[in-house]
Amino acid sequence: MQDLYSKLGASSEKEEVHSAIQNLDKGIAPGAFCKVLPDFLGGNQEMLNAIHADGAGTKSILAYLYWRETGDLSVWKSIAQDSIVMNLDDLLCVGARENFILSSTLGRNKKLIPGEVIRAIIEGTEEFCAWLRNLGVPVFFGGGETADVGDLVRTIIVDSNISVRFTKKNLIDCSRIEPGNIVLGLSSTGKTSYETEWNSGIASNGITLARHVLLKHEYAQKYPESLDPELIGKGGYEGRFGLRDPFGKNFENLGKALLSPTRTYAPFLAALYKEIDTGNVSGIIHNTGGAHSKVLKFIKGVDVEKTIHQELPPVFELIAKEAKIDEPELFKTFNCGIRMELYVQPSEVEKITKLATSMNLDCHEMGEVKPGTGRVSLSRGDRKWTYSTLP
Repeated sequence: MQDLYSKLGASSEKEEVHSAIQNLDKGIAPGAFCKVLPDFLGGNQEMLNAIHADGAGTKSILAYLYWRETGDLSVWKSIAQDSIVMNLDDLLCVGARENFILSSTLGRNKKLIPGEVIRAIIEGTEEFCAWLRNLGVPVFFGGGETADVGDLVRTIIVDSNISVRFTKKNLIDCSRIEPGNIVLGLSSTGKTSYETEWNSGIASNGITLARHVLLKHEYAQKYPESLDPELIGKGGYEGRFGLRDPFGKNFENLGKALLSPTRTYAPFLAALYKEIDTGNVSGIIHNTGGAHSKVLKFIKGVDVEKTIHQELPPVFELIAKEAKIDEPELFKTFNCGIRMELYVQPSEVEKITKLATSMNLDCHEMGEVKPGTGRVSLSRGDRKWTYSTLP
C-alpha cells in the first residue's frame, strides 16, 4: 500500500510532515484535536483562540475532470464545501462553537480554469456559509486570495482556513479519553435531515488513490494536466471506469458518487453542545487522515476497542476491490462509513443517539475504552486487527 502511495506521490500517514512539526509548540492543550492558543486576539483569560488550515486536496482534480467532461459547474460548489468542512469540523472537535471566520485561498492555472469556475467556488462558499448560519452554525466568509500561479499549479487548488475565539470552559481535550468511555461513530453516508442529496461518504481523504485505481487511462490522455506526467502510462488512471458510468440507485453516476461533498457534522454538534455538558465528552475525533487509526495520535495509557457492525458502503467496497486493499489498510486510509467518533461517558449515550436519530444521522455504538498501552483494535465479522503506537 505504501509503495502504491509513493508511486502516486502521496502519503497516507504524512510521516515527513509529522517529523517536520514534532518540535513545534503544541499550544496550551497539547491533547486537543487542534492546536489551541491563549486569547491573543482579546486578552481574556476565559477565552481561547484556534486557527485551522486545510482544503479539498486532490478532489479538485475530480471536479476538474467531471466539469470538463460534462460542463457541470455545480461540482465546484461542492468542492467549496469540502474545503470548508475539512476545517470547520476539525475545530468543532475542540468544543469551539462561537463565531467562525473563514478565509479562502485559490491557486489556479488561468489557461485551464476560467472565471466561471472561480465564480462558482466563491458563490458556493458564500452559499454554504449562509446555509450553516441558518442551521445555527455561525460561519462568516471574510474573503481571501485568488492567485494565477500556472507555473506552480497544473489545474486548481482550493484551500481555506478558519479562525475562532471560543469560551475556555467549552474546551474538549482528547487527553481526557479514559477507560469506561463509550465510542460513538457518526455515519458519513446516507442523507441527514439537513442535507438535500444522498452522500456516498467518500469525503476528502484517499482521493488520489481512488482516482487512479478506478478511472480509465483515457483520462490521462485527454487531460494530462490532471496528473503527474511521470504517471502517464506508469500507474496513472489504471482503472476500469468512466465518470459517467452508473453507480447504485442514489447517484447519477460514479463521478457524482466520488464528488459527494464532505458531510459536515456542525448542525448536529451545534445542537448537541446546547444539550449536554461537554465535561462528559472526553474527546471528539474527526476521522480524516489516518481514518480509524486517527485516535492513536491522542490516547495515552488506554486501548480503544471498536467493532464495525454496518456494511461497508458501496464506494469503499469498490475501491477496496479495485485497489486490492486489505481491511487494515482500508480502514486506515478511508473513513469507511464512520467519519467522526465521540468518546463519551455512558450516561450521555442515549441522549446523543436520540439527537442523531432526530436528524436522520446514523450513530453507531462502536466500542469502549479500556486500560492499555495505546492501541486501537478493530473487529469486523470474523476478522480482528490492531493499530499501535508502539514500535
